[in-house]
Amino acid sequence: MYYRFGKFFYFVSILIFLFFLLYFYAAMTDQLTYRLGESGETVSTIEKNFFFYAMIAAFVLLNAFTILPPKLLETKTSKRLHRVFPVGDNYRDYLLAWFYSFGGVINFSLAVVVLYIHSINNQQEITPDNFSFFFYLIPVLLVIWIIALFLLFAGKAKQLQKGS
Repeated sequence: MYYRFGKFFYFVSILIFLFFLLYFYAAMTDQLTYRLGESGETVSTIEKNFFFYAMIAAFVLLNAFTILPPKLLETKTSKRLHRVFPVGDNYRDYLLAWFYSFGGVINFSLAVVVLYIHSINNQQEITPDNFSFFFYLIPVLLVIWIIALFLLFAGKAKQLQKGS
């Protein structure tokens, strides 16, 4: 049941990332600034097309790594995972929800990176200071998700010890 909410969050995060990337790609200049100096001058630039394809590559790789384990568990391809997390086990549902929601957090983080690059290059519309909250939110979310994974595995280990 919970993994359906995780899947929904994951797919919404894909749409948000793709919307940000495609919309801001159309609004960007040919040379993008990705690092500013102390006084606001341009320190480092990158080509618009290289940034676009690098973000697509990062998106595909990170999503492949975060979605492969739950797909192996759902399709029962991995016998070891299926043995530890059989169908009907609450921890299976929690693990699937964790992986899908973690993929959503990763996609949300990539969307914030695209928004940041856009804000640096188009400072009249959005300034980087307007969404600095998200830069603090992303590491906090990642830490919470990692702690939740360890708690999930600790609960499963207790369940396995009681069952033995």
